Amino acid sequence: MPGRRRVLLVGQGPTSQSALESLLDRFEVVALMRGIVADTPDPVVAFAASRGVEVLTDTSVETLQRAVDQLAPDCAVVSSYHRILPPALLDRCRFVNVHYAPLPRYRGRANVNWAIINGEPETAVTVHVLVPELDAGPILFQEPVPIGSHDTVADLYRRLNAVQRTALGAAVERHLDGDPGTPQDESAATYGCTRLPEDGELDWSRSTEEVYALVRALVEPYPGAFTHFQGRRVTVWRAAPAAAPVRWAGRIPGRVVARSSEQGWVDVLTGDGVLRLEVVEPQGEERQPAASLVRSVRATLGPLSGAGRATAP
Repeated sequence: MPGRRRVLLVGQGPTSQSALESLLDRFEVVALMRGIVADTPDPVVAFAASRGVEVLTDTSVETLQRAVDQLAPDCAVVSSYHRILPPALLDRCRFVNVHYAPLPRYRGRANVNWAIINGEPETAVTVHVLVPELDAGPILFQEPVPIGSHDTVADLYRRLNAVQRTALGAAVERHLDGDPGTPQDESAATYGCTRLPEDGELDWSRSTEEVYALVRALVEPYPGAFTHFQGRRVTVWRAAPAAAPVRWAGRIPGRVVARSSEQGWVDVLTGDGVLRLEVVEPQGEERQPAASLVRSVRATLGPLSGAGRATAP
């Protein structure tokens, strides 16, 4: 593609497809760095191949450094990459990063998950210049994206990806044309720490809103929020606050208080209300209606699984 500037894309997560599409509108994408899982179809890799983009499946920093040296891109764009890039590499060419958070707030890891867990009313797509400090470079583009009270992380990624699809290529182009970006306010910076699968355990003593938020924040592509029942781990894939629940003056968080075999749900007490479980996945089994697993209102979910403690209302 004579005359088109050259871009290398580093994309590991669910943001990569829209990033690649946006960049292909304006640049020659010389390579996509993206790890693959053996025997697992990857639509992003398939799309890249259909557009003649080389795919580098070794996602190490060393491979990225070799790719920058050999392919000599005008810019390397990062959209989902879980490694810190050394200053010497950032000196080799221009680097631009996409961060799904309203920088300088929510620098770091798991920012979309944390935004839902923390009950934020919105997050954002931020495109910024990559510098050695974590997510600290000048901002080239930022657009807020609202978070609805029932949005899952999958819902939010779809909207964030749509904004990235529209904005990323143009922001990179402006930067290559001389836009230095707007410096971030360091005094407003906050950070999100890494989340691990075990951080997804539901604490039924928390409020319904908090328990529900954790479920919504960890649906696919994440491993799911979970609880325990009869000694087995149970992933909760779909739930919602129970509509107009009765008021419990004495409650044991995690206790099942109602179920519907016809509709498949079970109602579970939280610290202040009732969460209705709809779809669950017991360890070693398929997904199923919650009432197919939990068949008694004497059941209790959680680490103690049946030996709960009464709490004040």
